[in-house]
Amino acid sequence: MTSPRESDLDVVVVGGCGRAGLPLGLSLADSGLRVVLYDVDAAVVDLVQSGAMPFQERGAPEALRRALAAGSLEASSDPRHVARAKTVIVVIGTPIDEYLNPDAQAVPDAITEISGNLRDGQLLVLRSTVFPGVTAMVEGLVQRLGVDVDVAFCPERIAEGYAMTELRELPQIISGRNARAVERARDLFQVLTPQTVELSPEEAELAKLFTNAWRYIKFAAANQFYMMASQLGVDFQQIRDALAYEYPRAADMPSAGFAAGPCLLKDTMQLAAFNNNNFALGHVSMMINEGLPLFVVSQMERRFDLPKMTVGLLGMAFKGDSDDVRASLSYKLKRILKLKARAVRCTDPHVAVDKDLLPLEEVVAEADLLVIGAPHREYAGLTARAPIVDIWGVSGSGIGL
Repeated sequence: MTSPRESDLDVVVVGGCGRAGLPLGLSLADSGLRVVLYDVDAAVVDLVQSGAMPFQERGAPEALRRALAAGSLEASSDPRHVARAKTVIVVIGTPIDEYLNPDAQAVPDAITEISGNLRDGQLLVLRSTVFPGVTAMVEGLVQRLGVDVDVAFCPERIAEGYAMTELRELPQIISGRNARAVERARDLFQVLTPQTVELSPEEAELAKLFTNAWRYIKFAAANQFYMMASQLGVDFQQIRDALAYEYPRAADMPSAGFAAGPCLLKDTMQLAAFNNNNFALGHVSMMINEGLPLFVVSQMERRFDLPKMTVGLLGMAFKGDSDDVRASLSYKLKRILKLKARAVRCTDPHVAVDKDLLPLEEVVAEADLLVIGAPHREYAGLTARAPIVDIWGVSGSGIGL
């Protein structure tokens, strides 16, 4: 790692080795900009600087190798690099707490930590999903610091695993309080994509939250339909396929499945908190989606003698073909099954952080009953002597509940 030096740098990404910051930094470096990924996690910084990705992301390993070889990218835990950059992009996690309350101070606190390295003339881009009003809070913070910095809010909208493609294909939402901030943000993101959509900061904040809440609500509707069909003893997936066939008004109905991960529930609850907890659709969606593992187990209990069975849980990531276990409902399902079944064995071909996982072949051989927790491609066409509970319909041989 080189030491900070007084020279022009195009971009510093704060939180730059995370799942949103790293693909963005790689894409900007791959487009010819000089980028430093600043992150407080020294172990992850060292990993990235060595040329290894800390998580799965299609196209990212190749982009990382290119950027390091070209000298257009560096990962560092030294905040002094912030002072070198024309643009500072903040993309940190903004979780809710155990009471489902958002932390509106997370982004301002991160900026306060680097405030000694902000300098006049920089563009400060907020990229994290934030509680409405946080952009204004940051603007007030910058003003109190006495630094002449343009502030823009440009929310990330990528689907994890597809960031390297979507950063270049999807329009970028940009916002700022004045024309100069908007123009600078547009110039930055047009390095990646020609299409930008301009909103006010408050509109942009709500746009991101609306997007995730809308997806969460749609998943809840599909999961409620799945529960109804299951209780009648019919196949929801077959119904869905039939009603969507050559019928565009139903084409966007999702499949049933666990709606989880670090964003959808969290951002739905941020929106609820913003609206004084008056968000009936959001709260009902949480009850349905978070309740699906309980429903699945209750239906299994009706058909099987779980206390006498070893259950194999296939897929612990929060979605298919991912290695991310954050807020995964497969772990909620595991906890419930450990109370109900004789034993539970888990496997996942992508997840490396869980040392208790077993090889697929071992789980399939030992289990009396299999449950697909994440629709990984590896489970397509899966056959086993044990029945397969597959709410996703990925295996093609699952039983109905």
